[in-house]
Amino acid sequence: MTEQQIKAALDKFEALIREQDARSEAIKQQGDFIDYSKLDTLTIGVCGGDGIGPIITNEAARVLKFLLKEDVDAGKIEFKTIDGLTIENRVAVNKAIPDDVLEELKKCPVILKGPTTTPQAGDPWPNIESANVAMRKALDLFCNLRPVKVPEEGIDWTFFRENTEGAYAVGSKGVNVTDDLAMDFVVTTTEGTQRIARLAYDYARRNHKDRVSIIQKANVIKTTDGKFLNLCKEVGKEYPEITTDEWYIDITTAKLIDKKRRTDFKVFVLPNLYGDIITDEAAEFQGGVGTAGSANIGKKYAMFEAIHGSAPRMIREGRGQYADPCSMLRAAVMLLSHIGKQTEADKLERALDICMYEEKKLKITGRADGATCEDFGNYVMETLTTL
Repeated sequence: MTEQQIKAALDKFEALIREQDARSEAIKQQGDFIDYSKLDTLTIGVCGGDGIGPIITNEAARVLKFLLKEDVDAGKIEFKTIDGLTIENRVAVNKAIPDDVLEELKKCPVILKGPTTTPQAGDPWPNIESANVAMRKALDLFCNLRPVKVPEEGIDWTFFRENTEGAYAVGSKGVNVTDDLAMDFVVTTTEGTQRIARLAYDYARRNHKDRVSIIQKANVIKTTDGKFLNLCKEVGKEYPEITTDEWYIDITTAKLIDKKRRTDFKVFVLPNLYGDIITDEAAEFQGGVGTAGSANIGKKYAMFEAIHGSAPRMIREGRGQYADPCSMLRAAVMLLSHIGKQTEADKLERALDICMYEEKKLKITGRADGATCEDFGNYVMETLTTL
């Protein structure tokens, strides 16, 4: 290794430190989370996306309007349709999110978003950035929230994955020092950790969960994971009614398949990489990623979505009307809770448990031998009227 190579690597590292320090300072200036109760009108953007996205998103919006009818009629809540976040429009302007679409999204503190297509090798599309990644950056959606629920197994988990730091914060800015040595970096900030921890504990308090588990590998990655662990524990002291425990990521993955221990877990808070991996593992217990909703939350904006893809094949084969809306309806539960409509959130969650796991009067198969998306939405609304 030459002195010139070391100097070049140090210069890149210095630039990275300055960039992340500026980001940390910007977080400090953001102020408190938005208080939806103080808005004259809360605008919920409905952004369909690609493939089956508009079908399942519009169905979830229809159920939300049913639940929030009094607020909609009183002008306290409005739903705004935002078109244009399609792969065709994004490719036409060569941007992950077209400027006019982003402008409309920024007018909506809360967004219900359908799945979007991200180009990959072999696709006919150019290699533009994921719309999800771009939206998280543009709206500073630092928290990825994913619930997993399997009542018959006693599983009721909610994951709070930090979305903007950890191993992913500068994932494309590592340094190839020489042909033999490459280095990447992990980022943990005080402000970034405290805000994700507070969201997790606030959620646990609002949703009557009595345990928050901090997932990390602080015994080995002592600086960044250690900082994450200690800051989360400090936040936890503000919630004395909630038990805080701490788990290493490797043993957590094992205990999720331990029938005797996994029912002890309630709410998880964890760094970016661990959260990405373990939430996919957890979703398999529920039937796969197609059954799970997801939220991306910031201080000013919040976006709620399914965690599966846009299923273009279903559209090509003319089966779009048979798409399963359950992932978007689960996301709608989180949306309701986030905007302070906990009673409505609890009702919708209960209705979904009945329709998906208990009565199961309708079956979604994705084909003509099963219920349509609209049929299932009607079933959920009929069930809501009985609760």
